[in-house]
Amino acid sequence: MPIYDYRCGCGVRFEALVGRDAPTPPCPGCGGEARKVPSRPALHGTADPGPSQEMMPQTWKGTYRGNREYVTGLQRQWDQRQKLEAKHPELRGDSRPVVAHEGRYEQAPLRAGEPYLGHTKPSGSDSPSGESPSHGHGHGHGHGHGHGH
Repeated sequence: MPIYDYRCGCGVRFEALVGRDAPTPPCPGCGGEARKVPSRPALHGTADPGPSQEMMPQTWKGTYRGNREYVTGLQRQWDQRQKLEAKHPELRGDSRPVVAHEGRYEQAPLRAGEPYLGHTKPSGSDSPSGESPSHGHGHGHGHGHGHGH
């Protein structure tokens, strides 16, 4: 038996498993007379918009040290994603440039316009980098190089 789509005058739309010669079933909402309507298309699988800008590799290591095949594949994915975002702007992510992507920002890159966390004290430390200010590294980017002291 095939499944048919029906719509009632009260606005209820429903499906019913009905034999070809069987009478039209009544509306499950109001009990009124329903009529057969064109079926909705059945879509199978999932749509994959591809990786967003945030999900693209941010470092040389993230591209397998510039592996040509990997980078070419990323470029193809990115081109497709940009075309999709042009048609559907709601898919666009944060397009601000990444300012920092290593160290404490590895899991959540710092974007242009965000407050620089290096100028605030994290709880439980005397300086942004976790070092005491007496070491001269109180500027907060915490990557451990000296500045000519």
